[in-house]
Amino acid sequence: MSSKQNFRDSGHRFFSLRSFIHLRPFGPAQLFTTSFLSIIVLGSLLLLLPKATYENISYVDALFTSTSAVCVTGLNVVYTELTFNLFGQVIILLLIQIGGLGIMTITTYFSYYFKGGSSYKSQLLVKDITSEERLDNVFSSLKNILLITIVIEGLGFLLIFATMGKEDFTFGERVFFSLFHAISGFCNAGFSTLSGSLYDIRIRFDYPVHLIISFLIIFGGLGFPIIHNIWKYITNNIKGLYKRVFRHEKYSYSSLVISVNSHIVIITTAILLIIGTIGFFIFEKEGVLTGYSSPFGKWTAAFFGSVTTRTAGFNSTDTAALSVPTALLFIVLMWIGASPASTGGGIKTSTLAVAFMNFMTLLKGKKRIEYRGREIPQQAVSRAFAQMTLAILFIMAITFLMIQIESGKEPLDLLFETVSAYGTVGLSRNVTPFLSNAGKWLIIVTMFVGRVSLYTLLSSMTKQVKYGKYRYPTEEILIN
Repeated sequence: MSSKQNFRDSGHRFFSLRSFIHLRPFGPAQLFTTSFLSIIVLGSLLLLLPKATYENISYVDALFTSTSAVCVTGLNVVYTELTFNLFGQVIILLLIQIGGLGIMTITTYFSYYFKGGSSYKSQLLVKDITSEERLDNVFSSLKNILLITIVIEGLGFLLIFATMGKEDFTFGERVFFSLFHAISGFCNAGFSTLSGSLYDIRIRFDYPVHLIISFLIIFGGLGFPIIHNIWKYITNNIKGLYKRVFRHEKYSYSSLVISVNSHIVIITTAILLIIGTIGFFIFEKEGVLTGYSSPFGKWTAAFFGSVTTRTAGFNSTDTAALSVPTALLFIVLMWIGASPASTGGGIKTSTLAVAFMNFMTLLKGKKRIEYRGREIPQQAVSRAFAQMTLAILFIMAITFLMIQIESGKEPLDLLFETVSAYGTVGLSRNVTPFLSNAGKWLIIVTMFVGRVSLYTLLSSMTKQVKYGKYRYPTEEILIN
């Protein structure tokens, strides 16, 4: 066969493959999943570099750390402070930032700038992230997301730097500590440059720093659509007030209101924070909170514990010493997690809220879920229960496997570890550093599945079916 014929055949195969790839559906779920996997693998290879660590680490430990960083979990099989040098910690920080912002957001920006514009299809893709109704607002929203992230993290950095204790850190250490924890806090990552996290004796009783990080976690856990909605609501009215006071222009109150989605998320978040804080204080006032001398210190630790359990993973108390009631409370809060399109994981606050509203609707004998003059669509209800069911089944399965593999450890501790990984929280009852390789792989899978959500992962592998122009007769099913 001539070289010309070989070239012709190779070209034919190449264009056939290109056509096959082009014609295959590659939706948001596939892009989201593939992007996360790619960054995790790249991150693990970077952490294996000799310049990133003080001593060589195994690939499974590097992969575990990379997965934990990209999935903004915070579980560690090695101590960040003792294992990774400054270069390695910078790599971890970059992985956290990428994972926190969302790979899809960054991927879309790359495709937008490299192609020199945005197609209708790419705008639809980003619309799913930003929750904008109009497509011409999509990329404007993404720019606002980046701006909001920079502003909040920058403000967090300045506040932490200004308030943290000066006697235990050099100037350079204070700068890096403040930057690292501002990003890790807003991204709900739970990584710390201190081996004991915020329970480290150098920072344990630095309550202003704890409170600053708490509010960074809360803002990151609210979700970008909610922050963006609130941002627009406040800025629009500030501009209107400025025009009315200084320019004497007529201005009516802004028609832009807090959306139903934002209202549900904010109310649910506030309720969970209050329940978590009071529950932690009651269950631990004779336990781990005895280490705090003042009432302010006890309530700050209780508040921080409630906040960080909702997917952040920092600890200002000894998690392994928590009582069984507190551990069970934490498991529930970790399972719920943060809000949609946020830097956190879990089944999400809106999922819990929709499920609760559906329960109350059924009790009242109503057929529709109504909230603040709006009707919640049935698709949202179905998806909420699917998310909750899949999460429970997956956690049960992984916990069962963990009990079989890590037979020498307490089942409650292994359940705590599994839920922490699935909710991308990062709290551990001193289990993570002592996991076997098989246990590490299970937690790696759990962190990844928890970050991308099992529902998204399954939908990315399932062919979407369109209904035909027919309906079957309905038949009642006995439920109770």
